[in-house]
Amino acid sequence: MTSVITKSLLTVMTMASMTAFGASKLESGKYNIDPMHSKVGFEIPHLMISSVDGKFNTFSGVITIDSNFTKSSLQADADIASIDTGVTKRDDHLKSADFFDAAKYPKMTFKSTSITGNAESFKAVGDLTIKGTTKKVTFDGKYTGSAVDGYGNTKAAFAATTKISRKDFGLTYNQMVEAGPVVGNEVTISLKIQGALEKAPVKK
Repeated sequence: MTSVITKSLLTVMTMASMTAFGASKLESGKYNIDPMHSKVGFEIPHLMISSVDGKFNTFSGVITIDSNFTKSSLQADADIASIDTGVTKRDDHLKSADFFDAAKYPKMTFKSTSITGNAESFKAVGDLTIKGTTKKVTFDGKYTGSAVDGYGNTKAAFAATTKISRKDFGLTYNQMVEAGPVVGNEVTISLKIQGALEKAPVKK
């Protein structure tokens, strides 16, 4: 009886291991960013003693994974008007001409120009455009896994971060207090992205 139970447990563990391995495999193809299960966030120093976190609620993009990972690419954009720090008055100020000037520059965009490394640890260099200014930035990223959702869609997840100088993009507004500037200069941008693999069209 003990032998039967042991064999059953080994079978279950083996199947679970195989499932986990299959879930971690990154398939080649075009992944459309799923905004319901992704986050485009940022963090910036405040009063030199803490920080303010925020995010953009509306964004879209495509991650194209090549069998040669270094030939993969990322293209994405975010609506400036969707900025959300949890404080409406602050968000309205960030959308104004003092900062992003959302009425004139409604989008923030990123388009990769090169990717080095591998899925487990990569650097995505590309053009980041904010408020009409484009600068090269480098995202440090990693692939965090794949799975099939309840609707049969293959999903892949990635995480990446970069640091930028807001002043480099024309976001120069600030106020001074005794401790120093109210808003710091260095901004950390963090991406937690889940993409859905496009299904091949059904041949008729």
